[in-house]
Amino acid sequence: MIKLIRLEWRKNNNLKYIQYAGIMTVILLLFMIMMARELEAEETIALYGKGMLDSSVELFAHMSYIIFTGVMIAAVLVSAYEKKTINLMFSYPIKRSTIILAKVCAVWIFNFLAMVVSKIVIYLVLIATKSFTGITAESIPVGDALFLLNIVLKSAAMVSISFIALPIGLKMKSSKATIVASVIIACLTQGNIGSATLVNNIPFYVILFIAVAVSIYLSVYNIETKDLL
Repeated sequence: MIKLIRLEWRKNNNLKYIQYAGIMTVILLLFMIMMARELEAEETIALYGKGMLDSSVELFAHMSYIIFTGVMIAAVLVSAYEKKTINLMFSYPIKRSTIILAKVCAVWIFNFLAMVVSKIVIYLVLIATKSFTGITAESIPVGDALFLLNIVLKSAAMVSISFIALPIGLKMKSSKATIVASVIIACLTQGNIGSATLVNNIPFYVILFIAVAVSIYLSVYNIETKDLL
């Protein structure tokens, strides 16, 4: 499986996606630097009871990477069905389900690591530029183990949620449908209407994780005997 995952990274030019993730991180960082002073202002603290810097970093990083993961799902998985190149891969002496799971793992691992690194880089640069942004070290406790654990767990959760778009793309054999589904998932899970929001809604996320498990199961269900043509 590890060899298949590495093969997927090489075949799909992982360096290209590393560059894209780097560009996205820089854009997010510049945006947060511009917003930091306002998010940590006394008025914001008086209104919400705390500064909103870390919450905003999480929000925009999650939305960005849910969509970015959807783009990679479309490129690595769905496009193989769309262009019928998956037929050649399924002619190899390897279980079809193993091939699909290797692709899923390749996308998941890359985006999980990219999101964790992006968040940490953003937080460290914000602290390094605190003389400009006006924030304090207490606003971003990077040295706190619970803070770092929170980054890891939320990143894993958000990347996993992105895979709800997978069966939609496979069913329609459309990369565009996969990306559109990812945008909808990002808006639904991270957006809000007035004061109503599903962000950090534990029961909702439990339902989503069940949906993710079902989505991946449907992607490999009966695939060994399924007529691909």
